Order: sequence, then C-alpha cells, then structure tokens
Amino acid sequence: MISFIICLALLIGGYFVYGKVVENTFAPDDRETPAVRINDGVDYVVMPQWKLFLVQLLNIAGLGPIFGAMQGALWGPVVFLWITFGTIFAGGVHDYFSGMLSERNGGASISEVCGIYLGNVMKNVMRVFSVVLLVMVGTVFAVGPAGLIVTLLSNKGVTGAFANPEVWLWIILAYYFIATFISIDKIIGRIYPIFGICLIIMAIGVIFGIFTNPSYTIPEIWSHFTNMHPAGKPIWSFMFITVACGAISGFHSTQSPLMARCMKSEKQGHFVFYGAMVAEGVIALIWAAAGCAIYKVTGGLSTGLNDILANGQSAAIYDVCIKTMGTAGVALAMVGVIACPITSGDTAFRSARLVLADWFKIDQGKMQKRLVLCVPLLAVGAFVGHLDYSIVWRYFSWTNQTLAMIVLWTASMYLFREKKNYWITAVPATFMSAVSVTYFTCAEECLGLSTAVAYPAGIIFAVLFLGIFIHATKKPMKEQA
Repeated sequence: MISFIICLALLIGGYFVYGKVVENTFAPDDRETPAVRINDGVDYVVMPQWKLFLVQLLNIAGLGPIFGAMQGALWGPVVFLWITFGTIFAGGVHDYFSGMLSERNGGASISEVCGIYLGNVMKNVMRVFSVVLLVMVGTVFAVGPAGLIVTLLSNKGVTGAFANPEVWLWIILAYYFIATFISIDKIIGRIYPIFGICLIIMAIGVIFGIFTNPSYTIPEIWSHFTNMHPAGKPIWSFMFITVACGAISGFHSTQSPLMARCMKSEKQGHFVFYGAMVAEGVIALIWAAAGCAIYKVTGGLSTGLNDILANGQSAAIYDVCIKTMGTAGVALAMVGVIACPITSGDTAFRSARLVLADWFKIDQGKMQKRLVLCVPLLAVGAFVGHLDYSIVWRYFSWTNQTLAMIVLWTASMYLFREKKNYWITAVPATFMSAVSVTYFTCAEECLGLSTAVAYPAGIIFAVLFLGIFIHATKKPMKEQA
C-alpha cells in the first residue's frame, strides 16, 4: 500500500507547501470583506472559519469524490496520480482563486467574475454554463440519494410508497425549495458542519477497514501501470473527466462565492478554499483505493468493480461500507452518503439563484423576489430528474471540467493584470483545455470521433488557447510602447 500512503502524504504536504505558494501569489490583505461590508442577513453573513471550511467541504463534495473516484478506479491505481497531482496543482488552485476573486469583487457569482476579466461575451457564456451545470448538479444530487434511500429501505423489508424512488425524489426537491431561498445561516450554517464531519469520519472508517482487513490490499501504481478499464476506455481524457470532484471541478467555482460572502478575513481563504479541496482529494483517494482493493481483478481488468457499479452507484457505495465497516458503521456511512449529496444539491440551486439574481440584477433581500427565481429553477430540476441518470451524469462531467478550464483562464488574466505569476493558473488551464476538448471530440454523447482525431484536436486547441492568452498579455505592452 506504499503508493496510497505516498499519495496521501503528498496531498497533505501540498496543502502546506504549494497551497502557501498560491496564497502568497494572491497576497490576501486586511481589507473589509463583503460579509462585513454588506451583511444583508440572507446571503452575506459572517461565519467562523471552522464552519466555513466544513460547509465549503460539504458544498463541493456530495457524491463527487465518492462515485467519481470509484468510477475512476476502473482504470486501476493510476487514478491515484490524477487525484493527487490534480488536487494540488489544479483543483486547489482553481478553488482558491474562484473564491478569492469572488471575495475581491463583492461576492459576485463566478459568471460575473469571469466577465470582469474575460469580457462580456465570456460573461454570458458563463452565465448559461453555470445555470445549466448547477441545475444538473442539483438534480444528480437528488436522484442519487433517492436511490440510496430506497436501497436501504428495501434491504430492511420496507415496501409501498416509501420504497419508491419517485417519492423520495419529490421529498428531496421539496427540501431544496425551502433551503434555496431562506437565510444561509438558518440551515446551512447550523447543521451542515455536522454532515461535513460525517463525510470525513466515513472516509476514515473506509480506509481503516481496508488497512485492518488482511483480505484487502491496495495495489501499487508501478505494478499496475496499465489501463485496467473493462470496457477499454482510454485513460486520456475519460479518466480526467470522470474523476472530477476528486481532482478539479468547475462546480466548485459556483460554490466558492457562497463562502466568499461569509468570510470575515481574506486570510481565511487558504484554509477554507484550498484546504477544503485537499480534504476532498483525500476523500476521493480513499474511495478510489477502496475500489481498487476490495474487488477482484480478472485478466488485468477491474471486472469486480465494474460488476458492482453496474448495479448503480447506491449499491456500490453500500457494498463498500458493508465490507469495510460492517453493520455497525453503515448507519454513519449512509447518513454521510445520503446527506452530503443532498446538501450539495441544495447549495447548487442556491448558487443558480444567485447567478440569475446577478445576471438580471434582482435584489434578493425580499423573500418574494427570491421565490420568483426559486420556483422555475426547481421546476426545471424536477424535469431533468426524470431523464436518464447516466446521460445527465456524462453531460455534467464534461460541462463541469469545461467550466473549470474557463475559471482557470479567468484567474490567469487576473494575475497578469496584477503583474503576478500567472503560470500557476495558466499551466493547469492549458491542461484542462486539452482534457475538455479531447473528451468533447471523442465521447459518444458529444462528437463521437476516433482518438486519432480527438487527441490532436485536444492538443491543438490547448495550444491555441494558450496562444490567445499570451497574445492578450502582450497586447497592452505593445499599446504602451
């Protein structure tokens, strides 16, 4: 299990070392934050740092670092590398700058922040992208828990209406409706830290169960440095899209402004934003390790994991918890796995409301105006919730990583304007450009072209985007000359 331990140590060390480099590059100061300056009692509310961290972790996590990491484990332990280095050099950087740029611009939604640094065209693109992504996320994080609740109840012999996923989907959507428009400190600020702790304890329970069970051994990267996916899907760029929330996720940039509106000091950003991303990376690493260690490998392929995932994400998560913690730990684990997605889903719809409010300049101080946005959002969510779950998840994955790419280019332009080291964001932005374009070109739900076309297309567009950025950095210098 040396590979796992090394990756875990790198993640923790990355927070203290590279996370500090990122913070020093941004250079937080003692200026008055939006939470102090505006403080409207609804979205702008000062919260303590520990609570900000746990709420941020819960908002960005959900099923992402669990289901995405287990899906990523189909490729074998090579996924550890993407989770580790993706978190340190891309995900943490992305989350920190999306949160701090929002904080520097009055707690603005990420679409408005992108417009400030990339122009009005990109602002409108991001507005549409953000709302579509957030509705999909909110829906995915309602359908998943609904299925998991039904799985648990069915195993206990429950029948009738409460064994119907449709009933639980509507119950969760009704909760979303309430949580989306009330003050952030009424539910989110009070009970979400508890569920954040549950998410952490659950991950600790899973890895402890693996380490203490002699039947399970986490395979080493160097002895399994091959593509172990049973369907033969290429590592590039399918694995990088599948494992989104555990390495880098554009969805996080839509959640960071929520906590940016609740910070008392800019210096909390390192712990709240970069720290929460590292914590999510650790959780993803644990679940990926579980997928690699627990299930059988046949002919060098992850057949056992593929079989359990074929029964649905709910069954797979339940199975891991049973095998690593037994019946005693399942109760805690299921609370975490059910509550965490739901709590990410409601903040997704809350973020969508704020994006629309910023877009159409609708003041959110009065409940009536918040309801004007909440009702249509939840109606669309209910419609999407009845579409094929696997299709919604695939489109969410690509949209998610494309959003992350745009946010990283936004941060790069900000750093250029501030005459700071923009390569810490431009390099991962270029990488994610290649990932996003390659996947869009070859994925079945997108263009469906061969890898012979997709791979060169990804490289060409990544170089093109980098060239456009470099040209933009040179243009002001020419004008000054």
